[in-house]
Amino acid sequence: MSITHVVLLHFKSALALKEVKDISERFLELEKTCIHPSTNKPYIIDARGGKDLSLNPPWASGPTHGFVFEFASLEDREYYVSKDPAHLAFVTDIKLVMEKITIVDFKTGEF
Repeated sequence: MSITHVVLLHFKSALALKEVKDISERFLELEKTCIHPSTNKPYIIDARGGKDLSLNPPWASGPTHGFVFEFASLEDREYYVSKDPAHLAFVTDIKLVMEKITIVDFKTGEF
């Protein structure tokens, strides 16, 4: 069963909309640029994301964007998080523009 990797980003409010768009597009491009070391092929099954559209009260301070990545196995997710050079470079680049990052990984149906 696949592993779902959910990333909730809270961009700093001073960040320009173009920068938010560029970072978001780069994040989704990881689906193509993350290459598995043994197959030399992309290994992210699916990547999608967008701006938060929830009806939070105006004083709420939550994530501004959400992203969902799907991996075939826990091992693939582990490689992505701890060793994939494309992902690690992306993480380094976005640290300075994030207010907060929340990550949840799960296997469907496991409680």
